[in-house]
Amino acid sequence: MKNEIEVFRDFIRQKGLRNTPARERIIEEIFSRHDHFDVDELYLRLRGKNKNISKASIYRLVPLLLESGLIQEAYFEDGHLHYEPIYGHEHHCHLRCISCGKTVEFKEKSIHAIEKELARTYGYDVKGHKLEVYGYCDQCKNRLP
Repeated sequence: MKNEIEVFRDFIRQKGLRNTPARERIIEEIFSRHDHFDVDELYLRLRGKNKNISKASIYRLVPLLLESGLIQEAYFEDGHLHYEPIYGHEHHCHLRCISCGKTVEFKEKSIHAIEKELARTYGYDVKGHKLEVYGYCDQCKNRLP
């Protein structure tokens, strides 16, 4: 299996675009941790490591990473999108606390049966799903009035 940099290089070459060392540094940082990120947080992580990357470079790269299948949109919070790396990771869904923002990733086999039933019922060729379940985590629900 190719690593994420190789996948991106192939993708960018097929699109007739040029690759840059800055793009690869951003990709390396994204895949150095398996967590959700937003552009501002990623920018601060890179800056904290003395990587001279502009926020504009990250904003320009994100659509390419989405299109290449390396990352996906995870959720919208605090006025901006959060993303997560997906290449090389198993598919999962999210359970998010609407109070503190805690996110739990989970896999649920029964969702695949629902996909198959939806495909049969509506005549779709289902390729996947993205599920976010939200509510209050144990700590936050105990603080509610």
